[in-house]
Amino acid sequence: MSEIKIQHPDYLFEVSWEVCNKVGGIHTVIATKALNLSREFGEKHILVGPDVWRETGVNPEFSEDSEIFRAWKTKAESEGLRIRTGRWNVPGNPLAILVDFSSYITRKDEILTQFWKRYGLDSLTGQWDYIESALFGYATGKVIESFVRYNLSSHHKIVAQFHEWMTGAGLLYLKETTLPVATVFTTHATALGRSIAGNGMPLYSMPEGMNADSKASDLHITAKHSLEKISAREADVFTTVSDITAGECRRFLGRETDIVTPNGFDETIAPDDDALEIMRQSSRKILSEIASAMSGREVREDALLVGISGRYEYKNKGLDLFLDSLGALRNSDVKREIVAFMFIPAGHNGPNKELLSKLSSGGDYTTNCTHYLSEPEWDPIVKKVRELALLNRKDESVRIFFVPSYLNGQDGVFNKTYYELLAGLDITLFPSYYEPWGYTPLESLAFSVPTVTTTLAGFGLWVKEHLAGEHPGIVVVERDDNNYRQVAEKLSEIIEKAASLSGEEELKLRKSAKLASRIALWENQLIYYKKAYSMAIDNIADNRGAFPQSPDDRDHLNFKINVANKPNWSTVIINKQLPERLEHLDTISKNLWWSWNDEAMELFKMVDPLLWQESHGNPILLLNSISLKRTKELEKDSAFLAKLDKVYGDFVKYMEEGKSMTGPKISYFSMEYGLDQSLKIYSGGLGILAGDYLKESSDKMIPITGVGLLYRYGYFTQKLSAQGDQVAEYEAQDFSKLPVTQVRDENGDWIIVKVALPGRTLHARLWRADVGRTPLYLMDTDFEDNLPEDRTITHHLYGGDLENRLKQEMLLGIGGIRALRLLGIEADVYHCNEGHAAFIGLERLREYINEDNLSYGEALEVVRASSLFTTHTPVPAGHDAFPEDLLRGYMNHYPSRLKISWEMMMSLGKIDPNNSQEKFSMSNLACNLSQDVNGVSWLHGKVSRDILAPLWPGYMPEELHVGYVTNGVHYPTWTATEWKEIHSEVFGKDFASHNYDKNCFEGIYKVDESRIWDVRNHLRTRLINKVKEMLSDPAATVHYTPQQVVMIKESLRDDILTIGFARRFATYKRAHLLFRDLSRLEKIVNDPHEPVQFIFAGKAHPADKAGQDLIRHIVEVSLMPQFIGKIIFLPGYDMTIAKRLVQGVDIWMNTPTRPLEASGTSGEKAVMNGVMHFSVLDGWWVEGYKEGAGWALPMEKTYENQNYQDELDATTIYNMLENEIAPLFYDTDKKTGVPLAWVDVIKNTIAKVAGNFTTNRMITDYVNQYYLPLAKRHSEMVAGDYSVARELAFWKKRMRAEWPLIEVRSFNRPDSARVNLSIGGEYHAEVELALGSLSHDEIGVELVLATNDPVAGRMVIRKSFDFEYAGTADGVTKYICNMLPETAGIFNVAARMYAKNPSLPHRQDFDLIRWL
Repeated sequence: MSEIKIQHPDYLFEVSWEVCNKVGGIHTVIATKALNLSREFGEKHILVGPDVWRETGVNPEFSEDSEIFRAWKTKAESEGLRIRTGRWNVPGNPLAILVDFSSYITRKDEILTQFWKRYGLDSLTGQWDYIESALFGYATGKVIESFVRYNLSSHHKIVAQFHEWMTGAGLLYLKETTLPVATVFTTHATALGRSIAGNGMPLYSMPEGMNADSKASDLHITAKHSLEKISAREADVFTTVSDITAGECRRFLGRETDIVTPNGFDETIAPDDDALEIMRQSSRKILSEIASAMSGREVREDALLVGISGRYEYKNKGLDLFLDSLGALRNSDVKREIVAFMFIPAGHNGPNKELLSKLSSGGDYTTNCTHYLSEPEWDPIVKKVRELALLNRKDESVRIFFVPSYLNGQDGVFNKTYYELLAGLDITLFPSYYEPWGYTPLESLAFSVPTVTTTLAGFGLWVKEHLAGEHPGIVVVERDDNNYRQVAEKLSEIIEKAASLSGEEELKLRKSAKLASRIALWENQLIYYKKAYSMAIDNIADNRGAFPQSPDDRDHLNFKINVANKPNWSTVIINKQLPERLEHLDTISKNLWWSWNDEAMELFKMVDPLLWQESHGNPILLLNSISLKRTKELEKDSAFLAKLDKVYGDFVKYMEEGKSMTGPKISYFSMEYGLDQSLKIYSGGLGILAGDYLKESSDKMIPITGVGLLYRYGYFTQKLSAQGDQVAEYEAQDFSKLPVTQVRDENGDWIIVKVALPGRTLHARLWRADVGRTPLYLMDTDFEDNLPEDRTITHHLYGGDLENRLKQEMLLGIGGIRALRLLGIEADVYHCNEGHAAFIGLERLREYINEDNLSYGEALEVVRASSLFTTHTPVPAGHDAFPEDLLRGYMNHYPSRLKISWEMMMSLGKIDPNNSQEKFSMSNLACNLSQDVNGVSWLHGKVSRDILAPLWPGYMPEELHVGYVTNGVHYPTWTATEWKEIHSEVFGKDFASHNYDKNCFEGIYKVDESRIWDVRNHLRTRLINKVKEMLSDPAATVHYTPQQVVMIKESLRDDILTIGFARRFATYKRAHLLFRDLSRLEKIVNDPHEPVQFIFAGKAHPADKAGQDLIRHIVEVSLMPQFIGKIIFLPGYDMTIAKRLVQGVDIWMNTPTRPLEASGTSGEKAVMNGVMHFSVLDGWWVEGYKEGAGWALPMEKTYENQNYQDELDATTIYNMLENEIAPLFYDTDKKTGVPLAWVDVIKNTIAKVAGNFTTNRMITDYVNQYYLPLAKRHSEMVAGDYSVARELAFWKKRMRAEWPLIEVRSFNRPDSARVNLSIGGEYHAEVELALGSLSHDEIGVELVLATNDPVAGRMVIRKSFDFEYAGTADGVTKYICNMLPETAGIFNVAARMYAKNPSLPHRQDFDLIRWL
């Protein structure tokens, strides 16, 4: 082969999963080879790796340089390729292209099917590690194709080398393109060989005729094996790294390797001799100091320091042999004591704190492990050390220490790199069983440390074949499938001999080691790679007849371009400047306190009534628009200034009082907040509720911090077409005219929150909205630091596709927690509203695991103990869920951060984590990461238990810990000023303090009927005038002709019964119910003596066609001659219109399909204003309805057929309007004209209903039911270095291990076939269990009585009886139960056992339960 003329490629692509992504030894191979190749190929050697960095900090291995290949990158991005260009931060800084393949995840089936059809690639059984790699390979193939087509010409000789099966799909893709790219496929270890060895099978004595494909199937690696085999077959040249793997390839892949391309190293990894000696002495000192501290006795200066390192492959890396060889020397009479270190990275929870304490302060503590292992009871090294009794006793010759941390200089104990510690050792042993090459002995030699390897390591064979003469610095031990004992004895002998060497002999050995390392220098090994590249070029020329030509895409470029490029706009904010005397106006305008303070709103109106109206009640916009002339007038207006001083004084006093807030600190997360019309970050009920809640927290001085998103367009503005179709218009919000301020750090820099996305970092600016005393922090992504696709994340509330929705929820949850941390805010309780923010739990787990070194189980206890999840959705389909493939693209890095598997993380959001078709439910995630869960009304709590029941199998829905707090509304925001004046007079002095007894609402009974009626008439008149004003705007009344507008305004009256219906239009809201019998409705609205008018308003989601059809239908009905002016639809529904409606109508109507109204708060707003509620008994009205204080349709359905039920409900509504409601309204006192009975209902509505549905009552319930108990439990969990959390997590772990082993020896229950059961009699049940190592009080047993509920369609538990412990004998524990029936009937009887611990907050906190 040496005679063959070598052809050098003009361009060399080298593809590996480990480019800029350290996983194992291949990283070292390619990184060190790149330094040498770059000397020859320069910038034409391009490394391609995966863009899988998922941290917000910079990837330490990659320095991005957007200028590299800039023109091609633009082209590639237009082709849908996501790439970054830059330099790999290794010696030589070679060019690197990182490829983000996440966008192909959702197309995986299509892509893999193409490979099956073209090559027969069997991907069917491939798990995620296979799919991820195959998609990476596919993406790299497309990237290389794009690069070649754009940058290179047909005369260029191009080689692409693909390392390992993980990149094979790229090679296969390139083969399909017919591009003149010569391909080299290099396997460093066959997938089948590694799997056989890893499963403890005798790899080297397997029969030659073994069917490799069948074996791969047996070992469940068919997909990997298939990709590797086909890639080897299709490559122009196939190489491997040693003769060992060449033999594997021949047997398993069916192809002889064309050439062996051995690994090498660059001698610059080790310092020169003088520096190395200094490093050696320094490292010996720290190794000895820490070994002394760990074992409790000094390490002698002449101790032999022995080491082993590498991946944690117990058998393959020879860790078992290493320990056995040391065990044999434990009681031997060696000349020097042996101190052994195992540098084997393993799962751990941070440095051993007791050890660190001893190192700094002394003490008696001893240990043999530097870090807390995640699973010490299952760790093979720990088990073997115990088995061999290598306990570091005083009289023994061997001490051994396990270092399970990756040694990067920041391990917390040594704080030195592996290379630094390696230099301090006297000898290393690497007795590998499966080692295709073996870098660790080579590194040892490079640092002048004598080493031992085996003939089953590629490097060991290379040494035997290529190193002539004596080489005492490296010993290659013969190893095969059958000589384990002999190898162990040989290793013991080598160690013992090393311990007997004199100083001079040791020095000679070290020099020999250094000399031996030169055999594998890259300068000697590169020739094999060059031959491989040359062969590939020759092969492609031979196969295609000379080096093939390909069309040049640049020949088709259009050079007729517009040289005047588009402006590159950036945003600057110019602030207004008010005169000093009016500056308080600016202060007040920036705090939303004004939005529920009547005097503050009146103050802004006094500034300029017309401008106030034109600015839609936005004081910031008002002040930005005010003229200089007007400001000078106001400076001289004494009445205005007095008002300003009064309002500002009230504001300052209000804010000062907030400094004394006490109680648990709450972080409150919501996707939307309805605070005021001027801040459009809400869409409907959830947002309004969240806004009201923050206002109440401010009034009631509950220390809550809100977290949300700041939307550029918010929710849409509604208009109607001429045909009555809803038209959604999105108006961009100018943040400078909103009540939000930039949040800056102590240096004046805008605080930016960072969240890792595939191949990039998402940046979000932090804003603050002050809601009285309560801060609300909002994040927005619409600025220059983000890609265009990421700027749109915060454009629209609930906008975009499912992928954008996922990014929004990642920003809210993950970004929200990071925002709080950047602000230095810690909370006692984290309150998640809907599943939108459920990622807060994952991010908090990551914090505790990565920053506080808790295990996953321990962190889970702490996170759950401080988390509350409130669901607002009454139907399963309303809970957000994402396909697993989509989550893979964005969250595949999270399991490693949490130190769990992907399946474990999936189990947090899925019932069956192994079902890839099941979507990941955000509500399930929130439930699993929250100790407490609640619905938003009594009925919704019940419905939620049914929806969430699959999360707790073994329990019936009625048993679940899912509670409820019924929603309320913010009284100051929604109550008319006129009512506030009355209430302030009769509700008592405590009412103004926001700490009052809700019975104070009964003070309304003291108010004269005529005064109440005057208020109602006044508010109705104001509403009708507002409606007429809106109808005068042609832009708002496109759905009416001018003539119809005139007729409507003439027909509208302010003295007749007015019924309002305004909400989100969804089909379950049944807005159409009123129109089932138009002839009957016509009689009601046109009754000459008791007329009724209906005002409708509301929006339908832009994607909800059915909801939009309802709006169009209402408009169509309103245009019928008989209904003109009697039924109207108001477009542009917003908070301003909502306030007018809930204050001005007489009846608030609600007609949802039972039980689909979670709570509903619009009716609650109405009752604050004495407006009666007329609704189906659903949501809040189930609890709110009181006879004589509104009207109700029954809660239970009469018909299963919904159409029949709708017809019945419509008829009931007509009957009640005709026979009860209208007559009562028009039954006026002849003397006063006041409908006294009607006013009594108004009084009852306020006295008996309103007080129960304020946010004041609501937040009090949350504090008492959830915040205080959760804060207390969280405090207990974190106390004493998380001692309770650690103990509980350990107990759960132990219980899970023991649970399957519990045996039910006997179960005797009451049986009516044998015993006559009757009320009052006592009946005996008995259970005998073999509990193993568990104690009797760790298991609870209960007897359950249930009946079949035909409505629920399942068994419903009626009563349960606990078993009591009755003793243990011969390993069998007896529990007895004496049951006393209290009710007669037919019952089903069963028993179950469950894990029991007094530290559990409730039964469902731990899922171990078994029916007997």
